[in-house]
Amino acid sequence: MGDAYTPGLTVTRRTIVRKTRRLPMPGTVLRAVGDRVNAADVVARTSLPGKVHMLNLGTALGAMPDELAAKLVVQPGGALTKGTVIAESRSFFGLFRSRALSPIDGTLESVSAVTGQAVLREPPVPVEVKAYLDGTIVEILEGEGVVVETEAALVQGIFGLAGEVHAPLVMIATRPDQPLEAGDLTAAHAGMVVVGGARVSLAAMRRAMELGVAAIVAGGFAYQDVRELLGYDVGVAITGTEKLATTLVVTEGFGDIAMAKATFALLAGFAGRIASVCGATQIRAGVIRPEVVIPAEAGVAREVELEAGEGGLVVGAPVRCIRAPHFGKLGTISALPHALHTMPSETRVRVLEVDLGDERILVARANVEVIER
Repeated sequence: MGDAYTPGLTVTRRTIVRKTRRLPMPGTVLRAVGDRVNAADVVARTSLPGKVHMLNLGTALGAMPDELAAKLVVQPGGALTKGTVIAESRSFFGLFRSRALSPIDGTLESVSAVTGQAVLREPPVPVEVKAYLDGTIVEILEGEGVVVETEAALVQGIFGLAGEVHAPLVMIATRPDQPLEAGDLTAAHAGMVVVGGARVSLAAMRRAMELGVAAIVAGGFAYQDVRELLGYDVGVAITGTEKLATTLVVTEGFGDIAMAKATFALLAGFAGRIASVCGATQIRAGVIRPEVVIPAEAGVAREVELEAGEGGLVVGAPVRCIRAPHFGKLGTISALPHALHTMPSETRVRVLEVDLGDERILVARANVEVIER
């Protein structure tokens, strides 16, 4: 009999978090194994090649391509500043002069003696990778980056937008079912990771961006508001690169969904602490979860937490439904029938029984995810 692996959201007060911090291309690693780093510390650096511009010197000077080498004022490999002369042509005993000016600051890479085209390149673009977490370097990826490890509280969400931020955590909601509205946000929340309860409204998200709120963590967000906020549908592509002033992490799902009580209580217990938040999400192969990571304070002894049970799909395990018609509902596994069940689609699959509190439902095992505590 085969085993089904059900990916789950982790919500835990204490775990080991490891993050690979990798450059987009080879560069210089600035740290060594064993170094303690803060989230804002740069751990690796490189430079991306600048943008290329093409300039037809033959046309600009009215000269043949094979004549251009003698007319260059700046030789290939030389530095350029915008508006300076690259090449110059004189005619009628020097009475008439044609000049080709650089449209950019950068470098003259080459001039073709066949086409007359000059290749100009803008200055390299510096790229730095930061640690993202307060922790310890446990591995060096030669010429690429590092692996940072820390002991931390971890809350994974189901959907998010925008990239990484690092800021103090502040609670606005007093209950997990309390919506987050625009009026709840003030200038005092600028630069903070704000935690709401249930759905965050589109108006609240826009207000947060106006105020410079670092991130919002809430139970739900309306799916149609994603398009309103971004101007396009996200589909199944990875998120996290959106140019938003405020990162969003949704812990439960789309719609008017209250944050899970355990998640809300965990975040409330860390109010005032510095959190690392990332909205990057990928819901297809190679799942990426949006997250809130709160590293343990230096010098605080590790608390060993022993959990009963084998984990995974077992009776009593907390789960979340991830497919319609029960999408976003939370409950616990109350039974694991062995017999195959015929679904409305006429497929025969293994199911489990989920206790939602007010009712019990049968759900395909592939349509739930375990919430790891």
